[in-house]
Amino acid sequence: MAHMPTLFISHGSPMLAIQESPAHRFLLGLGKALPKPTAILVASAHWESVGGPALSLTPDPETIHDFGGFPRALSEIQYGAPGAPETAARATDFLQREGLTVKTNATRGLDHGAWVPLSLMYPQADIPVAQISVVRGATPEEHLRIGRALSQLREDGVLVMGSGSLTHNLYELRGHDINAPVPPWVTDFATWMNERLERNDSESLVNFYENAPFAKRNHPSGEHISPLFVAMGAAGEAPTIKHLHGSYEYGVLAMDIYGFE
Repeated sequence: MAHMPTLFISHGSPMLAIQESPAHRFLLGLGKALPKPTAILVASAHWESVGGPALSLTPDPETIHDFGGFPRALSEIQYGAPGAPETAARATDFLQREGLTVKTNATRGLDHGAWVPLSLMYPQADIPVAQISVVRGATPEEHLRIGRALSQLREDGVLVMGSGSLTHNLYELRGHDINAPVPPWVTDFATWMNERLERNDSESLVNFYENAPFAKRNHPSGEHISPLFVAMGAAGEAPTIKHLHGSYEYGVLAMDIYGFE
């Protein structure tokens, strides 16, 4: 059984699922480049809980269209992967052993942070999928701890995937074209993050709000960067970090994809 890497994916706009772009094309080939997982556990920026992470236990997750104002074709997509309640239950056990407060949800489906990238990576929808929430108000270091508790899942072929965005400011996004020029406040922040990720400089990264240029402008709130730290933690204490893809859309969202081994 393959010892799986972990992933962080900037999922961008829901239009990633149907709109031609460099990130869309990259994700179409990414699933084929990885060992086939036994199950997938997604930490999505679009599911937040309070006080501790939550795990989805449904065996038949619905496709959640948690957005508006997009073409009808997008809201008609159904990603019919089975759930992974056994994987979620094991994740719950690992987290509780680390002293974390954990909640479960018997009905939570797959939000677009999960099904949009997975519909490109694994279009057959034949791999069981569960979600884990990010924790509202929790620090990067706390999300790193959550990820480290999940690292044992990789030994059983489970793909732990963080889905968020390396940069995320919807206020700045409004009115921009997909090919809009990228402003320095985005590139400076993304460059800083890339350099420290490739050096596995976890001390600087967990304190990025204090250290990185334009950190608050790129992340007015932390939910879209938190999955990065879950994926990083799930790779273990000293992961090898590879920048698998980088592109920009709308001049604001950094479509960066990382692998951790």
